[in-house]
Amino acid sequence: MTSSLFSRRHTLALALAAALPGLAQAQAAPWPSKPIHFVVPFGPGGSNDIVARAVAEATAKVLGATIIIENKPGAGSMLGADIVAKSAPDGYTFLTPAAGVITNAMIKTKMPYQEDALVPVVMMAVSPSVIVVPADSKIRDLKGLVAASKKGDGLNFSTAGTGSTPHFVAEMLKLKAGAKMQIIPFKSGSEGMSAVVGNQVDATSEGSPIVLPMIKGGKLIPIASTWSRRIAALPDLPTAQEQGFNDIVIGHWTGVFAPKGTPDAILDKLNAAVNTALKSSELRARLIPMAIDPTGGSREDFRKFLAAEKARLGPIAKAAQMRED
Repeated sequence: MTSSLFSRRHTLALALAAALPGLAQAQAAPWPSKPIHFVVPFGPGGSNDIVARAVAEATAKVLGATIIIENKPGAGSMLGADIVAKSAPDGYTFLTPAAGVITNAMIKTKMPYQEDALVPVVMMAVSPSVIVVPADSKIRDLKGLVAASKKGDGLNFSTAGTGSTPHFVAEMLKLKAGAKMQIIPFKSGSEGMSAVVGNQVDATSEGSPIVLPMIKGGKLIPIASTWSRRIAALPDLPTAQEQGFNDIVIGHWTGVFAPKGTPDAILDKLNAAVNTALKSSELRARLIPMAIDPTGGSREDFRKFLAAEKARLGPIAKAAQMRED
């Protein structure tokens, strides 16, 4: 009986010894070894979704992997953010949000996840905001808009809801330029833009790839971009800074975030792959004509950008008493 027991144990030990190399190899499988998911916290078709899809496709080629886009809109982008924040930090689920990932905490009374549950990986691109007015408007520049707003009851300015980038543009115009604006919130930037086209409101600000077709179609007049440099697709459009409004600076940026705890090696590899993709002539030829500025940079560059945005936008949200809808 003792001999039989020893034999069984010996056989089991040999089997385990034979299996260990395979187990170790499986555990050390190089990343990525299965499809990666990019969660877009907005519906399809917006500037954030456009950037995420284009960059994901190019990055997948660099990695030799599959990247699947999942649209999870809702709650001012918090639904998608919450999903990723609570996902396993294994390098297969990432968030590709816009500014709401930092501004939601400024306007929401309660967050479903801790702010540090999402770790910045890389900035993908910026779609500069463009301030636009109806095609038949007499306003032709930012000074003209501010001047017109100071007459009578002021001007109506549509936004994509509380805390949206257009909302911050409107509040910057009020706080920094002394404009008299009645803010009219819509459910999306596209709806707010349509309200301008239909002369229901006097102006709005929206991401460049969204307004560009309307501008080229003669349905909207651009009066200023709100990024730090001119838009390649609209080279004759001066920035707000060039028009003397130094504090009117904001853009619709799109980045990549990971659940806290994702290994640094994976974050570094994804950062490098996205940067390589953004430098490719194929991706640049796809983004730049849509007035999207490929950005890239290190993880630290992105972290510093986010810290600066929080420091800059926080006081505006507080002064404007922005509160969730």
